Amino acid sequence: MTAAYPALADLDFHPYIDAEGQLPHQFEGQIGVYAVYAQDKTVAYIGYSRDVSLSLRQHIVRQPQHCYWVKVYAVQKPDRALLETIKAAWVSENGSIPAGNHDSKSVWEQPIDVKSQMLPEESAQYTDPQLDEQKHQSVLKNAARRIEKEILALLSQRGVQESLRFNPKLKDNGLLDLK
Repeated sequence: MTAAYPALADLDFHPYIDAEGQLPHQFEGQIGVYAVYAQDKTVAYIGYSRDVSLSLRQHIVRQPQHCYWVKVYAVQKPDRALLETIKAAWVSENGSIPAGNHDSKSVWEQPIDVKSQMLPEESAQYTDPQLDEQKHQSVLKNAARRIEKEILALLSQRGVQESLRFNPKLKDNGLLDLK
């Protein structure tokens, strides 16, 4: 352990979904650095946030297949330099850059782009030049609703019991993110 912050290996694992089907609320409103682990306890993503709980909720919606465990180190004051230093140290300690911080960074950090997950028939409708703007928007919203249902069904299978609401305004733009 260094004087300023703990090594990643020194922190306890917390389940991403507890026995009651709840996501980790103990980090609500906390500023900190966190590491998300896959089911086999390999690091999938390392990040930092001004509200760790909110970020963890976004990650499980965006990458449910990779969110099984989490380690968190909370800090008292927002200090971007310190958070970046800890994150870099943890990546180094891990021995390699996690895929979520490299190859698939955007899927961990950005809202879900519905257009990239459209079914062929949805895509054909969406790109049909004869449809007006309202019809295009309808195709986007319907695709967003379908993908939202799939995500919520997957999370339900994983045992998540709490209610997750997606931002309805983003659906108009073909994006899914929690409210």
